[in-house]
Amino acid sequence: MDRLDEMLLELKDTSELMIDLAYSSLLYNNKEIAEEVVLMEEMLDELANDIQRRAIVRAMDDRDEGKAFAIIKLAVAVEEISDAAMQIATVTIQEDEPHPVIRLSIKDADTTITRAEIKPGSDLVGKSLGKMRLASQSGMWVVAVKRERKYLYGPDKNVVLQVGDVVIARGPPEAEQYFQDICDGKERLEEP
Repeated sequence: MDRLDEMLLELKDTSELMIDLAYSSLLYNNKEIAEEVVLMEEMLDELANDIQRRAIVRAMDDRDEGKAFAIIKLAVAVEEISDAAMQIATVTIQEDEPHPVIRLSIKDADTTITRAEIKPGSDLVGKSLGKMRLASQSGMWVVAVKRERKYLYGPDKNVVLQVGDVVIARGPPEAEQYFQDICDGKERLEEP
């Protein structure tokens, strides 16, 4: 897989995560998650532009305009999806009154979504998600990890967390504070 293929995969994965987080921010009225979607949209715009530039260069080198055109169309379509996700998240940020159906779903929600940064001193530093059994110990399931400017959507048990990673997790509302405290290093995990 060359760099352009990797970038297209990152574009697709990021847009999927954005849609999930945008709806979650709306359903759970979570401004932090909505703001994360806005940041992701800005990063995705840059990535889509870079993909389009590389596709043009590749077309000039390979003389395959059809392939470049398909890549550019895909990048534009995914960029439109990310714009839609940002518009969904903006409803939460602007504190618009949610539709009554959304309000009912929030009232009946038995899960929440949260964002936390891994701080020095946290039991999570340097350990894989699988080794820590984080989901079973904290009650929160990690749906994404942001490391610097990259997002890992649906991280598997082999992902090792580092200081500064931002984890986005979903779970019961009563587990949110404990999860935040584990990430901050205020609470400790049981030894596996």
